[in-house]
Amino acid sequence: MNYLAIDASTEACSVALTFQGEIYSRYELCPQSHSLLLLPMVDEVLKEAGVKLNQLDGLIYGRGPGSFTGVRIGIGVAQGLGYSSKLKLVGVSTLQTMAQLAYLNHGHTQVISAIDARMSEAYCGMYTVDENQIMQAVIPEAVIAPEFVNELTKDDRSSADLVGVGSAWAAYPQQLSNIEQITINKEVEFPNAVAMLPIGIKEFEKGNAIDAQHAEPVYLRDTVTWKKLPGRE
Repeated sequence: MNYLAIDASTEACSVALTFQGEIYSRYELCPQSHSLLLLPMVDEVLKEAGVKLNQLDGLIYGRGPGSFTGVRIGIGVAQGLGYSSKLKLVGVSTLQTMAQLAYLNHGHTQVISAIDARMSEAYCGMYTVDENQIMQAVIPEAVIAPEFVNELTKDDRSSADLVGVGSAWAAYPQQLSNIEQITINKEVEFPNAVAMLPIGIKEFEKGNAIDAQHAEPVYLRDTVTWKKLPGRE
């Protein structure tokens, strides 16, 4: 099966294409240039693979959380490509993508993903690998003050090595220092569309694809935290 994944939800902009068993990708840190780079990146990987968009089986997009503007740019591009090619879409969590990247590149099986959400908050989720080698959430994703990430995750940790990824660890080092027995992987700071591919493909296999007009962002700030913590009542 052949799929294209795109993400612009953080400071990083990335595109990945799996076609006939090969993966073609582009990745660049560009906090202010997502709208300029995303479509050229798509064109580059399609040309490199020698395939047209309408020959693919579906599109995968980063649904957030992350930058409001970046998430909207990524979804807008995905919708435009979906309309033009009549392909269905699957949205993938930014936080899950980083956990998957940590598993693919470093073999980490229990990961806390935390992205700087500004306003002294962090987008946070915890994940563990399943039997299909997909990182699955063990708690609902939330946006909270970083000093409460430990409280949010502590009841669901296993004895496996715990690893932290994402931009929040550098942004809030003191507030996040109360998490015991965790190693921070500084190489996984932002999501990469390459790691979206296995997650998105599995969702296509489950029949969870949607039409382009139904693609929506997940900001987390307009949802309620899964349990009440200090400062989030």
